[in-house]
Amino acid sequence: MVVVGVVSATTRSLLLPSQLSPSSILLPQSASRSRNFSTASSTLIFRNHYCRHSSSNGDGSLPCLIRYPFSNGLSSLGLHRRLKPVAAVDSDLPDPIQSGDITNKDEAFEQWDRWTAKFAAGANIPFLLLQLPQIVLNARNLMAGNYSALLAVSWLGMLTGLLGNISLLSYFAKKKETEALIVQCLGVFTTYIVVSQLAMGQAMPFPYYIATSVVIGTGVVCNFLNYFGMLPPSIWHFWEDFITVGGLSVLPQVMWSTFVPYIPNSVLPGAISFVLALVAVSMARLGKLPEKGVKFVGAISAWTATLLFMWMPIAQMWTNFLNPENIKGLSALTMLIAVLGNGLLIPRALFARDFMWFIGSSWATFIYGWGNLICLYLFNSISREFFWGVTAAISIWTGLTFWQDSKAYGHGSPLRSLKELMSETKS
Repeated sequence: MVVVGVVSATTRSLLLPSQLSPSSILLPQSASRSRNFSTASSTLIFRNHYCRHSSSNGDGSLPCLIRYPFSNGLSSLGLHRRLKPVAAVDSDLPDPIQSGDITNKDEAFEQWDRWTAKFAAGANIPFLLLQLPQIVLNARNLMAGNYSALLAVSWLGMLTGLLGNISLLSYFAKKKETEALIVQCLGVFTTYIVVSQLAMGQAMPFPYYIATSVVIGTGVVCNFLNYFGMLPPSIWHFWEDFITVGGLSVLPQVMWSTFVPYIPNSVLPGAISFVLALVAVSMARLGKLPEKGVKFVGAISAWTATLLFMWMPIAQMWTNFLNPENIKGLSALTMLIAVLGNGLLIPRALFARDFMWFIGSSWATFIYGWGNLICLYLFNSISREFFWGVTAAISIWTGLTFWQDSKAYGHGSPLRSLKELMSETKS
């Protein structure tokens, strides 16, 4: 059911038209002018968007709620505008598109807007398949009694990815973003299968597996109850605080534990982070922090999820370094799918000037996917043609992304797009 729903949503996103007819504009009464955006759709989505109108209505404005003629709910706009880079502290928002003036752009800008949206929607398909090759390979090794091959998969790396998924699942459940919710839920489900296989093969300490199972199970139940409006707000606020404190505590502890026994086995990094996170969350809830401080604490969970995903390839490559003889237990197809899925997100993240999204997608493409393919190539686990073919494809895709983005924005150099992405304000 989940797979059918995601495939259906992805296909619909890829095929939706980008233009609106005049009949699709409805005019309800309201005085607000707030905008809210969502990355779950393939193009820009406006909720409660209000535009200026020539008729007089107090301040001369009329609210306009825009719908697709084919949909019962809010849908995508074919309007385009200059996009402002997202400050790092604001990157916890699910959509990188920030509010600003909407202006008509030339054909190159509009075409690149549509194409990057389709790339992002199409990325759902490889993400559906991401863990399947590793699951099949692990199952074969378990049935053959080859438990040592499971040591090639870093349980710490999988744990960080799983915690990142559950954190993002909570965000999208809160925002009622159905498509993104399904994708994150599928990520939780497939990664948990891999973690369970590692526990069965004694490649993951069983107490850690039990604790992980309790947290993931509780998180999935809380998220779905909240999504359907069946969870009391007090319990949901507690869960949000839990994943903020938990994520900030787990991240430094996982980073430290990755290098044990070369460094002392200690829980001190996690304990210190736990105390600091608990104090920060408590002060934010009690209103003891300034507005910027509250905003920073609210951004912690999303950034923690991104950093957990970013640490995942580091843990895996460290495992490859320690146990090169077991590297054949690592699926090259999984790494290739990771490159494909995250690579398709890079153009949209760059176009939207979302720094956190761009960093996360690029890191997963080059460090997790391509980086582990380098390890497999160095240990003769994949052919030369396969490795250099993937390398050439990544290089060409990255070059075309920056070139087309600079062309869409009218820049003379692709480096201008990168400069805008990293700047706080658009030049």
